[in-house]
Amino acid sequence: MNIKRTKQEIKDTIAAYLRKDAYGEYEIPVIRQRPIFLLGSPGIGKTQIMEQISKECGIGLVSYTITHHTRQSAIGLPFISKRQYQSTEYAVTEYTMSEIVASVYEKMEETGLRQGILFLDEINCVSETLAPAMLQFLQCKSFGNHKIPQGWVIVAAGNPPEYNRSVREFDVVTMDRVKKIEVEADFEVWKEYAYSQGIHGAVVSYLNIRKQNFYQMETTIDGRNFATPRGWEDLSNLIQVYEKMGKIADREVVAQYIQHPKIAKDFANYLELYGKYQTDYQIEEILKGNPDQVLLKKVAHASFDERLSVLGLLISRVNETLRASMQLEWYMQELHECLVEYKELVISGPKAPNGQQLFSDVLNKYILNYNTKKKAQVLGRKEDQRCKRVITALESLQQSLKIEGIQERETALLHVKELFHQENESFESKRREAGQMLEYVFDFLEGAFGNSQEMVIFITELNSNSDSVSFLQNCACERYYRYNKELLFDEKRRNLLERMS
Repeated sequence: MNIKRTKQEIKDTIAAYLRKDAYGEYEIPVIRQRPIFLLGSPGIGKTQIMEQISKECGIGLVSYTITHHTRQSAIGLPFISKRQYQSTEYAVTEYTMSEIVASVYEKMEETGLRQGILFLDEINCVSETLAPAMLQFLQCKSFGNHKIPQGWVIVAAGNPPEYNRSVREFDVVTMDRVKKIEVEADFEVWKEYAYSQGIHGAVVSYLNIRKQNFYQMETTIDGRNFATPRGWEDLSNLIQVYEKMGKIADREVVAQYIQHPKIAKDFANYLELYGKYQTDYQIEEILKGNPDQVLLKKVAHASFDERLSVLGLLISRVNETLRASMQLEWYMQELHECLVEYKELVISGPKAPNGQQLFSDVLNKYILNYNTKKKAQVLGRKEDQRCKRVITALESLQQSLKIEGIQERETALLHVKELFHQENESFESKRREAGQMLEYVFDFLEGAFGNSQEMVIFITELNSNSDSVSFLQNCACERYYRYNKELLFDEKRRNLLERMS
């Protein structure tokens, strides 16, 4: 199962486990809510999707790597207590609360979230002394005498034995008490994620050409050589920061993340060419609608890898621009909602507060809501940045009202409307620029390649990016719809021929 399907399966399982009947009881009794066990090779995203799931479901997350724990930290420390049985007092050994269970309660107190995920990584690598406790945990959802609170779903992850010498094979008794999901690396699924996260264009472009290098795990006489999705993403982050610093990620730097000498060398060479093509083919001029006719002919007769690299540069810039446009659109929508709320207060709210005070009420309410979400840790990076941008805009509007000395409610509303109108005009202008840039890229592709496989690749990559698809749903780009329709027709025809054969 690929990581995208795995993520959805976990979300569906959580929804099923937390569903209650008309009497407030869980439809699946807690004792029957099997822990989810993800089994898959390292670096493919098992751990990363847990944070995404918790934010998307609006529930808490407590995460532990179980190999860092001893029996004492997992179960708790023993202490002597006094118990009385049949009028006789006895000394009895009890245990303090497990650090892991305590962390769940702390998360509930800290965030106010009563439901969540307890995620334990590398669960099949526990020490021999901790193994019985883990069996009890999977069977009874407790460490020692302390149970995991109801409403918390247990998810565990582990690597197959061929990737980790410390792996302990679970017996049938244990495996028959978990919901096992085997996870596999899948480049096409990861590419959707890469586009949404703004992974460096060179990484995506290279892996489009060398899909076999997306995930590699080899055993040699010198040890393990490997390339993983986690390695590619972390390398992408470094390359992006290096570019801002004016530094180059050479072969030695690449090898620090892609620990497969052959792949690291190949990508380092590609990264160098990627930068060279950006200058040689004057990518910025293409995006401005000023392609060099000589370069059009040059790229048309270039090697396949070179054509794909130039195409990758264009795709990267287009996706980056359309993603920024969509981020701006979502920011404008959220800002507009705040101003609609302000309008309703001005028109039908209490008569006493003036326009400035009512606007402060809207701003303070938004900040309070933001801080609540921040504390509950349910905001992703994009959402967090968007909220901060809205707060900055609202504070700017508030400051404008103060500087102008506007207090009368209707006048304040008209002033705020005018400033928002100016902001919206700027947004519309940037959206038109993004649409025009897309038209310029179509001009270049048609001039260089015509209706060829390069155009098919371009349309396919646009359709792989959720931000680009969202932009194009509201953008009157005739050529996109025409080529996309032809692409869908070709796919249907190919599928029909495959079924006939």
